[in-house]
Amino acid sequence: MSLYLGIDVGTSGTKTLLVSSSGVVIAEANATYPMEQPRAGWTQQDPEDWWKATVKTVRQVMRKAKCKPADVKAIGLSGQMHGSVFLDAKGQVIRPAILWNDQRTANECDEITAAAGGRSKLIKMVANPALTGFQAPKILWLRNNEPRNFKRLSKVLLPKDDIRRRLTGNYITEVSDASGTLLLDVVKRRWSTRLLSKLELDKSLLPDVVESHEVTGTLTPEAAKTLGLTTDCKVVGGAGDCAAGAVGNGVVKKGVLSTSIGTSGVMFVHSDEPQYDTAGRLHTFCHAVDGAWHMMGVNLTSGGSLQWWVESVLQGLAGISGSNLYEAVTKEAQACPAGSQGLLFLPYLNGERTPHADPDARGAFVGLNLMHQRGAMTRSVMEGITFALRDSLEIITDLGVPVREIRASGGGSKNPFWRQMQADVFGKKITTLAVEQGPAYGVALLAMVGDGAYKNIQAACKATIEVADKTAPQRSDAKAYNQLFPVYQQLYGQLKSSMNTLATLQ
Repeated sequence: MSLYLGIDVGTSGTKTLLVSSSGVVIAEANATYPMEQPRAGWTQQDPEDWWKATVKTVRQVMRKAKCKPADVKAIGLSGQMHGSVFLDAKGQVIRPAILWNDQRTANECDEITAAAGGRSKLIKMVANPALTGFQAPKILWLRNNEPRNFKRLSKVLLPKDDIRRRLTGNYITEVSDASGTLLLDVVKRRWSTRLLSKLELDKSLLPDVVESHEVTGTLTPEAAKTLGLTTDCKVVGGAGDCAAGAVGNGVVKKGVLSTSIGTSGVMFVHSDEPQYDTAGRLHTFCHAVDGAWHMMGVNLTSGGSLQWWVESVLQGLAGISGSNLYEAVTKEAQACPAGSQGLLFLPYLNGERTPHADPDARGAFVGLNLMHQRGAMTRSVMEGITFALRDSLEIITDLGVPVREIRASGGGSKNPFWRQMQADVFGKKITTLAVEQGPAYGVALLAMVGDGAYKNIQAACKATIEVADKTAPQRSDAKAYNQLFPVYQQLYGQLKSSMNTLATLQ
């Protein structure tokens, strides 16, 4: 029997899948860990927590499946993008890893833009503008603010690639995740020596770069013993969580777009050519598909906004028990008409990326009056998140990128009410899959390709991924959202100055 592991090192926890070569999920396991927030807008994690969660979940799926260690032929790695693991010459972690949603690097983004000769020149160089979440500003932040730690710095790794180091002993990344460092020449799929030179950063700080299906090593004896596997087990490049999730949804050909609502929200569309938004609102990254690219819009606190509203604000209120919290608030929201009786929510609770690229953007309810009850407020949060995703969809279509099919994943696909809302807000059918397991499934498929079970990732997806259902827009609700969306779009510009002032006071 040939089995494959897909490991996704997420922000709130690690998910591991054991998958057969036919695409059947044999076993799965999850392990959670905390996130530090030492200051407003700062987010950090201990990489050791990721490793412990990896070991725990791999051992759990092996125990559940009762398979032989030799049956596991290869491992695919995915993880939260953009994070920075700072290592010294002995491979020891220097400080807590700075995460993708950390907002401390606004000054360093300005420094990078200036060094490149301006925003447009930077975009031509690496296909993207400097954003606070990316890895390059974090490296400069370390140099500017923790010079002693920077002096010790020998390597900088992305989260999933630190797990690779623990598994194989090798310092390697792959093109999809490397695209989010801001240091990759995305068109040529290699490190940008030109930008590195302008930033006075040594290329030796960075790992080698491979394509996502390529084998990056086998398990060391120590790792094999710790995980209960063999030293013959391969580890392939894998992918950043957005590209891995897209592979897991079969978004590996032109015209197919995926929408994902997790902690963040992502609009992801496949491209056979490297296209980029000259305004820098969308990301252009290498895809996990060999020789392909993708465009992506990201909202930093999509599902995170609903989690904040339900767990931080509503939890403990009379009439809602903790075990039925999300189900209860969804029913209340569903009872309210589309448009939430003229109430809008801006889901910018930790800054925003697409389309505003503003770390000081802040959330807001706009339009509140005495008739609004809890259900209307909940619905407006869900609608605001969905409008934020439509922002990205509008840019994608305006750039002439074809979108023939939208595939939904994440929490927004599992909730029928929210799935219908997406169809109504986007004005397009929403497709869901028979099995939706996210990034861990996508990198398990990449592991199969790396092991030779399939010729390429397109063949692997065709053999394993099946469409389950389609949700069509409702004409009346779609009309209501089309009337409300332009108002939503205007609010950021109208409130930007006040948001930025308030951010300085927090």
